[in-house]
Amino acid sequence: MAKVAVGKKLPDFSIASTAGKPWRPGDGAGRKLVIYFYPRDNTTGCTMEAQDLRDLSADFRKGGTAILGVSPDSLESHEKFRTKLKLPFDLLSDPDKKVCALFDVIREKSMYGRKFMGIERSTFLIDADGVLRQEWRKVKVAGHAQAVLDAARKL
Repeated sequence: MAKVAVGKKLPDFSIASTAGKPWRPGDGAGRKLVIYFYPRDNTTGCTMEAQDLRDLSADFRKGGTAILGVSPDSLESHEKFRTKLKLPFDLLSDPDKKVCALFDVIREKSMYGRKFMGIERSTFLIDADGVLRQEWRKVKVAGHAQAVLDAARKL
């Protein structure tokens, strides 16, 4: 399957969701969508990013934009994370990293001198027709949620 690309419609895929049923790109039809990929539930940066998106979620909703978070964590871990942070959006579980590969967010990372493959914090903005309009890679959390909201408002 071809990787996603700006200006192209998302390919069809299915991924487990905290909504209780698998999520597919067609489920977002007719509204703008923010899909953000993050390394792991309950880590400092991932918690701050989720909180920032949560705090702006009403503004996203007013602008007709839904939010989805994706990581390789289990649905059980996602449910605990959502509950703890009171997240008003669903999280998608990708333990086999197939959707992460589709969005090309698996990158070599380094921690304490050790190299490993992990999820690069990335965000994707999709229009109401399912076309990828903008992407952010190597995301720094501070100010990112507001930048995504500003871009979504311009679509």
